[in-house]
Amino acid sequence: MDERDVRLLKAISDLGTGSPEELHEETDIPVSTIHYRLNNLREQGVVENDLYDLDLDELGLGVTVVLEVLTSYEGSYEDVGEKISDVEGVTQTFFTMGETDFMVLARLPHSDDVERLISDFEAIPEVDRTNSTFVIARQKDTARPLQSYDLETLLEELADE
Repeated sequence: MDERDVRLLKAISDLGTGSPEELHEETDIPVSTIHYRLNNLREQGVVENDLYDLDLDELGLGVTVVLEVLTSYEGSYEDVGEKISDVEGVTQTFFTMGETDFMVLARLPHSDDVERLISDFEAIPEVDRTNSTFVIARQKDTARPLQSYDLETLLEELADE
């Protein structure tokens, strides 16, 4: 990636759009170049999709639960992680080092659904126990991690010279 790619990705994150016209206004990169670079970034696997971001609160999935999942298993952690990830409502699963094997984020419609969520985890043979935490208020919850970086930092760290 070069400086233009990084500037383009940062603008997409900040603006919340892949509109070539809006990206041109933000970056001064020509629209035809934006199309070309976005296609290249897709081919490289940097850009995965063109999905719209959703406001999960407005959608009705306003209950956030963070879970530590402790497991016992033989074989691949990927298999256990897949079972955990398949539980309805799970939006993120992380395999971690330390006492906790997996950190999980779930988004649910109602607090009553937490009991079902925990039951679904307990039904997985490899899951020994969970520690669940209700989120009272989300201080930062973004699907666009580049928003948390200054452009200069991204250029320094990501752009090929």
